[in-house]
Amino acid sequence: MNEKIYNTVSSAGAGSLVIGIIVLATGLATGILMIVNGARLLRHKSDIMI
Repeated sequence: MNEKIYNTVSSAGAGSLVIGIIVLATGLATGILMIVNGARLLRHKSDIMI
């Protein structure tokens, strides 16, 4: 019985770690893209005629 619980906890921990790394990488990439696009918009702000 204890071995079954140990295996379940181990696989849940590994899964949580993998999901955490994926979320971290996605968030970092999204943040970088937002900063780059914001800088491009600010740089070309004077070119826009409204």
